[in-house]
This record gives sequence, C-alpha cells and structure tokens, in this order.
Amino acid sequence: MSAIVSATDARRSRVRLLIVTMLFLVTTVNYADRATLSIAGPALSKELHLDPVAMGYVFSAFGWSYVIAQVPCGWLLDRYGSKWVYAISIIVWSIFTAMQGLVGFLSAGAAVALLFGLRFLVGFAEAPSFPANARIVAAWFPGNERGTASAFFNSGQYFATVIFAPLMGWIAHEYGWRHVFYVMGGLGIVMGIAWIKTIYEPKDHPAINEAEFDYIKQGGALVDMDAAKSGKAHDSGPGWDHIRQLLANRMMLGVYIGQYCINTLTYFFLTWFPVYLVKERGLSILQAGFVATLPALCGFIGGVLGGVISDYLLRRTGSLTMARKIPIVGGMLLSMTIIACNYVDSQALVVGFMALAFFGKGIGALGWAVVSDTSPKEAGGVSGGLFNTFGNLSSITTPIIIGYILAATGSFNGALVFVGANALVAAIAYLFIVGEIKRVQLKAA
Repeated sequence: MSAIVSATDARRSRVRLLIVTMLFLVTTVNYADRATLSIAGPALSKELHLDPVAMGYVFSAFGWSYVIAQVPCGWLLDRYGSKWVYAISIIVWSIFTAMQGLVGFLSAGAAVALLFGLRFLVGFAEAPSFPANARIVAAWFPGNERGTASAFFNSGQYFATVIFAPLMGWIAHEYGWRHVFYVMGGLGIVMGIAWIKTIYEPKDHPAINEAEFDYIKQGGALVDMDAAKSGKAHDSGPGWDHIRQLLANRMMLGVYIGQYCINTLTYFFLTWFPVYLVKERGLSILQAGFVATLPALCGFIGGVLGGVISDYLLRRTGSLTMARKIPIVGGMLLSMTIIACNYVDSQALVVGFMALAFFGKGIGALGWAVVSDTSPKEAGGVSGGLFNTFGNLSSITTPIIIGYILAATGSFNGALVFVGANALVAAIAYLFIVGEIKRVQLKAA
C-alpha cells in the first residue's frame, strides 16, 4: 500500500506551490508599498513641516479607502474571478505609489493634500488583494494544507520589511525620500505582469496534472469556484442577504473583532514603528531601516511557523477549532511583550522585545486561514471583504490614535500599551466569542 501511495505522490504535480509562492511575492510587494510612507516619513515630515497629528492622518489615508472598498471589491472577485481583478489592482496601486514621489515638488499645503489623495487611491487599488488571496488558497489547497498556505502568503507582510526596509532606508538616505516611491512603484508594475503570466484556476493551469487536481479537490479545495462566471446563476454575484447572514453569524463577528485587534499591531509596525526608532530611540533613518528587519524577520518566521503548527494540530486532533485557536491565542498573548519596551533603556532590549512581540503576532496571524475555512463557496470574495473591512478599520484608527497619544504625552509609552491591549482583546475574542470554527452555510434568500 505504501508503495502505491508513494508512486501516486511522485506522479502528482506541485503547481499549487508555485501559486502560493506568487501570492507570497505579491503580498510582499503589497506591504512594501504600504510601508513606503513610514520609511520616507521622518524626512518627508521634516521637509513638509508636519506635526504628529498631521502625520497620523496622512498615515490613515490608505485605511479609509481600503476599508470602504473591501466589500465592493469582494463582490467584483466573486463576479469576475480572482486573476484579472487582482492583476488590475496590482498595476494600478503601483502607479499611484510611484506618483507619491511627485508631492515633494509642491508647496507644503498642496503636497499634504496630494499625498493624502494618492495614499487614499492606493488603498482603493489594494482592496481586492487579501480577499483574492483567500479565494485562491481555498481553490488551490486541500483543508490540511490551507493553514500553512495562508500563513505563508500572509507572512509576506513581514518579509516585505526584511527585504525592503533596508533597501528603502538606503534609497532615502542616498537619493532622497522621493526615490523610495519611484522604485517601489516600478517594481509593482513588473510584479503585475508576472501575475498575469502565472495565475490560473486549477482546472485551467497548463502545468497541473490529474493527480494533483484530484488530490486538492478530494481534500476540500473549491476548484470550481470561478468555473461558471458566465452562467446565469452567477451573473449578479452575491447579494445583500449573503452579507446580512455573515454579519449575523457569531463566529464571524468574533473573527472580525479579533482581526481588527491583530491588525492594530500590523499598522503600528507599518506606520509609527520607524518613527518610534528615530524619534524615541535616536536612530537615523538608515539605521531604523536596518533595525526594523529583526522584528520583521521574527514576524516572518512566526507567521510560517504558525501555519505549520496549525496544520499539524489539525492532523493530530482532527479539530479545526483547536488547530486554529491555539496558535492565535498563544501568539496574541506573546505579542503583549511589546509593552515591556517601556521599561528598558537598552536599544538591544527594545529590539529584542519588539522581535518577540512580532514573532507572537506572526504565529497568531491565522485569520486568513480561518476565512478560507469558513467562507461560503458562493460568497468567498464578499466574506473575505467583510473580514478585511473590520480588520482594516485599525488602519484608520491606529495611526490617528497614536498620533494623538504622541501629541498629548510627547512619548510612545501610551502607544505601546494601546497596541498591547489590542493583542489581549484579540485573544479574548477567539476564546469566548468565536466558538466552533466551521464553514458558513448560507440559506437561500
């Protein structure tokens, strides 16, 4: 029997690994483009004379449009499929990223208005990205590999800092902050072209063989998710009743609250963390770019490890609920070590506690695996859009709240307590609100 199984495994293609690698690379560029402003921020704010509150609002511009566009973009994904909606998204957000480098040629008031507007447009353009990632993982991966696949693409947010924070810091130091936006925008356009050449539905991919297709289908992959986009039943996409049912589901509400709190850590890291290193800890922009890589690397390792642990627990226990909740709750409790930075003076200890906090955040960042596990087949994009809407409300609130804390206290101490408290609330949401994790079954309208 083992010989037969081994022979089957040997014949099975591994196209799904190429697909998730592409998701990882696009997510890496996605988060690098979100972080451009945080790296350029200290020099940009000095040149344009922006105070912390003004910077907080500029940082939040991305979040407003990103949140507003989530559900409409989820509908577009369910209506037209992931490949082309995502491809257009990548290219458009990259163009708007590159254009941010032009704001330095304007007067301060006009520059701030244009910068806010361009960040707002980047948020709109990036809105389909994570719902599309979740749909593609649901279509390409069996249930017992979904946690690892989701954690792998999600870990691109940390890898973005590992690779691009030093690069962007060096560019800003050597050539000026404007070139950070030019370089990252150009890279994104290249990535969009690569996406078009790489991504297909499972049944359409030229390299997949029957053995792999049967394996992922029998394992619960939704291989026909986009198979009938021209059919009458799918022409209108999901309806408002689907949204109402998802919002009325206690499990999903607990997941939404948890993701909002988890993303508070993400957006502190993407917006204020380099500023914290420069203003509170006395590093240069170049040093901050390099120092930020260690917490990011730990977040990346934790992110991949969280998915591996989760899928291991699923195989050992057969309980999807335990397999997802244990890493999420444990990781969030570990993330609370960020508060310890308030009680140490050594830069090495600060970086160490930040690294530990983001390692925990990485382990606990399994929300997109939960979305792939729970989203109804007929509304996967809308389900992911709702999840990302709630999760990314923190992209609006986090930079603004921290900006006001800094303006009121002149210190990051309260900001770190705020971030750590959100990690605690995320753990509580998964422990006491979510309940059993299972796929949502929508009722016919």
